[in-house]
Amino acid sequence: MEHAQEIKSKNTSQGWVFSSFSSAVGRTPLIRLKTLSNATGCEIYGKAEFMNPGGSVKDRAALSIIEAAERRGQLSPGGTIVEATAGNTGIGLVHIANERGYKSIFTLPASASQEKVDALRARGAQVIVCPAVPLGDPQHFQNVAKEKAASMENTVWTNQFDNLDNMDAHYRTTGPEIWEQTHGQIDGFICSCGTGGTIAGTSKFLKEKKTEREVKCLLASPIGSGVVAEKLPDGSWKNRLKTAEEKKGSSVLEGIASSRVYGNLDQASLDGELILSDECAVEMCRFLLKKEGLFVGGSAGLNAAAAYLLAKRLGPGHTIVTILCDTGDRYMTKIFSEDFLREKQLQVGKGEDLSFLDAELARNGISN
Repeated sequence: MEHAQEIKSKNTSQGWVFSSFSSAVGRTPLIRLKTLSNATGCEIYGKAEFMNPGGSVKDRAALSIIEAAERRGQLSPGGTIVEATAGNTGIGLVHIANERGYKSIFTLPASASQEKVDALRARGAQVIVCPAVPLGDPQHFQNVAKEKAASMENTVWTNQFDNLDNMDAHYRTTGPEIWEQTHGQIDGFICSCGTGGTIAGTSKFLKEKKTEREVKCLLASPIGSGVVAEKLPDGSWKNRLKTAEEKKGSSVLEGIASSRVYGNLDQASLDGELILSDECAVEMCRFLLKKEGLFVGGSAGLNAAAAYLLAKRLGPGHTIVTILCDTGDRYMTKIFSEDFLREKQLQVGKGEDLSFLDAELARNGISN
């Protein structure tokens, strides 16, 4: 197959003018990852979701969920929004809540970076940090949020994990944007999941585009995820919880590594899953900064690595898109801290070249 054609840039001298924070959400650019593209003979693009006004892909879900709650009459002036978040959804929610006159209360797991806790408090939210306990424990941050909302009047629990207004945001915006930006010439889409909203909504839209170029949509998961994608007898893929024997540790990558099959993730239209290590994700962050000038967070590092693996699987001449969720500034005390990496016993290379991906290719049965 011939090398895919690079998508031509489109520039405007005036740019976009928006009436509010909410109206500026979305329409993020695709950035060609030249080193990964040149190394695979494919065209690999990262959708720059860190360019949303709140700084992450989660702005889309936050806006969709709040607008849906308003339409249903669940929120009235002066109301309160409650959510369980690893940080980014909360940041998107508090911006929109402030814009519309709502109060915000967020529960976070103790594993969340201090940067995210500080960012939420600086934006005016009440933050409740919960212990890192299993999902079945009443003190789990998701359960605390649900109970908190139930105890208050004029309050909505936005429930990003199972609220399908989350995936609807990506079905209505992210998927169509990618389709338009690639002129429909996309062969593969891959990204990790926290709630599953991005992979579910985007894959659903892309799969409905029946063309000669069927779009392969895959889930990218850290080894420590509690969920695995499984191929069924009819050839379709479905997510399920890992058994105790299958579960291997946890992940240091915030916001991903699902602990159950959430309502959004259950809607994903998948063609498989690629499994990668935390070390690989962190080193890809270093590589992207050194070679592409992009300072991204760990989930974006995992996504970029997974896009490289998918390109190797499909072979030269394909166009692949992934998600660059947020920037590395939100993880300075975590994956960008040598002390943190030593504490977690993660040995991460300097990201000088792509040799660190050889083990990931072998893990997923992909030839180099």
